[in-house]
Amino acid sequence: MKPTVNYSETFELLDIRVGTIVAAEVFTKARNPSYKILIDFGAEIGTKRSSAQITTHYNPDDLNGRKIVAIVNFPPRNIAGFMSEVLILGIYDQDSNVVLLNPDKELPDGSIIG
Repeated sequence: MKPTVNYSETFELLDIRVGTIVAAEVFTKARNPSYKILIDFGAEIGTKRSSAQITTHYNPDDLNGRKIVAIVNFPPRNIAGFMSEVLILGIYDQDSNVVLLNPDKELPDGSIIG
């Protein structure tokens, strides 16, 4: 278990939102097998890009229209020339492959987690 953190000084600072994947493609320049993903977070945030190492459990065609959960207020990261603007959240399975987090009810894009 990681150290205890203060809710108002740590968790409240994270902007965690629901979004819908609108496009996904193989990221050929990435060091590890990955996808380039475009996500719609609704009118307030708009669309953002992310790189995700989720090729074991998902293929690009199956990702379109899928709801995900992401942190939208981390600084962008340059990954092999691609600016990844958000961090899609997932859980590692027993083989250390990522399984995406997603809401189990229909929610509007941009819905805030917290």
